[in-house]
Amino acid sequence: MKPHMGLQGEISVVDAFFQLTPRRAHFSRPLHFICVSEMAARSLWRSRTGLLVAVTAACSGAAAASIATSDDPATTLKLCTAVPVRLFRDSVTAASIAFDYQYSLLGLREGSEERLKMKHEVHLRSAYKLQELCFKNGGIYIKLGQYLGQLEYLVPQEYVLVMRESMLNKCPVSSYQQVCEVFKKELGDEPDKIFSEFDPVPIASASLAQVHVARTHDGQKVAVKVQHTHMTDTAMTDHATVNLIMNTLHRIFPTFDYRWLVDEMRESLPKELDFLEEAKNGEKCIYNFRKLSPRIAEAVYAPKVHWNLSTSKLLTMEYIDGAQINDITSIKKLGIQPSDVSKLVSHAFAEMMFKHGFVHCDPHAANLLVRPISSRSFSLFGNRKPQLVLLDHGLYKELDFTIRTSYAALWKGLVFSDAKAIKENSVKLGAGEDLYALFAGIMTMRPWNRVIDPAVDHLVIQANESDRSELQMYASQYFPQISELLRRLPRVILLMLKTNDCLRAVNHALLQGPSLETFFIIGKISSDAVIEAKMMERRSFLSLPSIWVEEALVEARLFGIKLMLWLLKLRKALSLLTLNYL
Repeated sequence: MKPHMGLQGEISVVDAFFQLTPRRAHFSRPLHFICVSEMAARSLWRSRTGLLVAVTAACSGAAAASIATSDDPATTLKLCTAVPVRLFRDSVTAASIAFDYQYSLLGLREGSEERLKMKHEVHLRSAYKLQELCFKNGGIYIKLGQYLGQLEYLVPQEYVLVMRESMLNKCPVSSYQQVCEVFKKELGDEPDKIFSEFDPVPIASASLAQVHVARTHDGQKVAVKVQHTHMTDTAMTDHATVNLIMNTLHRIFPTFDYRWLVDEMRESLPKELDFLEEAKNGEKCIYNFRKLSPRIAEAVYAPKVHWNLSTSKLLTMEYIDGAQINDITSIKKLGIQPSDVSKLVSHAFAEMMFKHGFVHCDPHAANLLVRPISSRSFSLFGNRKPQLVLLDHGLYKELDFTIRTSYAALWKGLVFSDAKAIKENSVKLGAGEDLYALFAGIMTMRPWNRVIDPAVDHLVIQANESDRSELQMYASQYFPQISELLRRLPRVILLMLKTNDCLRAVNHALLQGPSLETFFIIGKISSDAVIEAKMMERRSFLSLPSIWVEEALVEARLFGIKLMLWLLKLRKALSLLTLNYL
């Protein structure tokens, strides 16, 4: 567990960070995360009874009206009885967490060892309470827990670790009887009749569905994704419940504005629950690589869909044997180098973001597999070339030409330490002139003085506790400013931030440390995308020479970065040889 610092220490580090930001990037006085929690405790504890009474009355009236007018009274009755129970759980959990913060820290001096220890314990207890709530309610709540586990720049580390560990690997499982119900409704018969073999025990379960291994009557091994039955019943009502909670919290604490998350779920969830849409996304993704990125098209793959055995709630796909992307031991057993996989992941997603404008937005480790391209495909040093297999194509986002070009130009500016380009394109994306430095910090997980540092490795996050502590302090001190930034940004950019966080975690797992190669790849592809956009927008042939000059300068800078990377690798290799010799 990372060490915790007192409030005075945190302020000094973060204030030093913002002294190095441009003068126009003004921020209000820091507000520590725990102060928000203590304020929440007082307000929630005082108002919880009135809130519960009001909500119960509203739910009761709505339930009676819904049952009376519904075409399916039985299902409606089940929903109307389930929603108040789930809302009651939400309210009790929120009040319990707020009460814990209020009374556990009461009377403990700020910055004292005793308070730091107690704060850590309360964070941990609260994270587990939230985890229990997500598991009990399931569905959308699991998705929310997964989001929380990816917000390293916003919430205490205890929440991130608890949610990340549990929400991806311990999701609820539907019974075989429930699976049979889905099959009968969707395909008209039980799994054993539809397939020659069907394993009733799922090999994986996620928030929305679970996967079973089966074999078709013509002998093909397939993976069958079956939607959880409760998702169909409770998805929209859960969304309404979460919406009520988020709006209530925002009314009590105006700086706590996560209504954008509810809006995003309202838009994306129906698409994620339509497995035919997911199948189309997978096919479109691979088509884009073949058409727009032919050089790496062979290295990116999506399982083929059996359309005759698929519906909106049941998806039958080609079964893929491969190593999970964070399973380093299995990847090496395949004769593949993890560093080659890391470069492929960075390359593939940079192509999606900067050139295709159609991005897989859920690339966590469970959704990425690795296998050799072929038995005869080897790299220069005798290692087998990797193929990246993309799973779960339910959550994609399209970036229009303007946003995609600005996003590529922003990353180009970040890689090349170009403060003017960073500001210009951050403002274009909605961050504003007052929060663009904060946006750059969230994008790179680096303070502003490092973002604009001309050193080749300025964006590399060092794998040490002091770096992680500084990032956590950065998040906790500027909670209101981060909330305001997330409110301003287009939702598609918020999904890009989530995607970046997932990719950062994947690359860290593959390399067990920082990587310069990743930023070189991002710099190269984002620069290519910017040049291509300028070529498309040129108004006359007279503008071509200036574009060619810019392209030549970019290539020269990239060559310089590549040379520095090679020299750094050589120095590292010589150091290892010296240590071994000694």
